[in-house]
Amino acid sequence: MSRDKQNPMEALLPLGLPLYYMLLSLSRGERHGYALKREILQRSGGKMNLGSGVLYGSINKMLERGLIEESGERPDPHLDDARRRYYRITPLGARALEAEANRMRELVRLADERGGLPEFAG
Repeated sequence: MSRDKQNPMEALLPLGLPLYYMLLSLSRGERHGYALKREILQRSGGKMNLGSGVLYGSINKMLERGLIEESGERPDPHLDDARRRYYRITPLGARALEAEANRMRELVRLADERGGLPEFAG
């Protein structure tokens, strides 16, 4: 039996860091693309600076998979650029985010169970 037939969520995993960070940000509220980029840069301590191709490619991938959706709600047009598209996490996206966090916890647990990672002489 294939992996995704046992658990359909596993077919979505691993998410990859850009998708994980984006879903994590969207789990706290709707964002537009540039706001996602800024928040991810801040959350990662400046280590993950998504270029436009990765950012919008990831957004499109998540839209296609049903992990996020475009929001019909918009802030006051006087306070925001009307061309911006806002996104929100879907219930499937929230489940995928939780499953990915659990997957990563399990990886850490396995490493800890084995006494941590071995030291390599350099």
